[in-house]
Amino acid sequence: MANNLTAQAVHELLVSLANPEIAEHSQRFFKTGVGEYGEGDQFLGIRVPVLRQQVTQYRKLPNDEVIRLLQSPFHEERLFALLVLVKQFQKALEKERAHLYDLYLRHTQYINNWDLVDSSAYQIVGAFLEGKDRQPLYHLAQSQSLWERRIAMMATFQWIRNDDFEDALAIAQLLLNDTEDLIHKAVGWMLREIGKRDVATEKGFLKAYYRDMPRTMLRYAIEKFPQSERQRYLKGLV
Repeated sequence: MANNLTAQAVHELLVSLANPEIAEHSQRFFKTGVGEYGEGDQFLGIRVPVLRQQVTQYRKLPNDEVIRLLQSPFHEERLFALLVLVKQFQKALEKERAHLYDLYLRHTQYINNWDLVDSSAYQIVGAFLEGKDRQPLYHLAQSQSLWERRIAMMATFQWIRNDDFEDALAIAQLLLNDTEDLIHKAVGWMLREIGKRDVATEKGFLKAYYRDMPRTMLRYAIEKFPQSERQRYLKGLV
């Protein structure tokens, strides 16, 4: 257990693990150029497995210190904060879970890349809303924020894993005409996950909408289909 449970202590630890070559690669991989989705993001250069190895000792990081990390200009520090929140959420009782869920949704402006969303949305938002009114997800799905819309779609993975597809399909329908490629990929991915569990349900959705889907969304959704079947979908022959 770390003795110094502060954002500064985490920052110093992560700086000690930084790798400039990995950082340079990440700058390109996460599209940080002008006009790209990750514009201006900064990287220390730390692989995710290395980050995860350090999270356990900071699992009791106080909320205000987690928020400080989440506001960091460094991508890995924001990811570290989210991984801590996920671990805290998994161990928490219901009242504390509600608090962590609210904290998460109050700070979505810092959950601002696809890996940050995908490492936390279903584990916190999806898990908290399971068995509850899921209307907050529909508000997120209609947000002006690309990342909030991705949170909405990715949160449904929690329910898809439990063979509960209704809200995932409804959110997917809401996002069919989204202009962002990262939303097309998320929707297609979740449709594919539905198909792994119930291919008839996925194909029912595709039958209704595949001709209108963005190409990337469709390709992701049908990725596991036999090649001949994929071609029929891509050619509009299903």
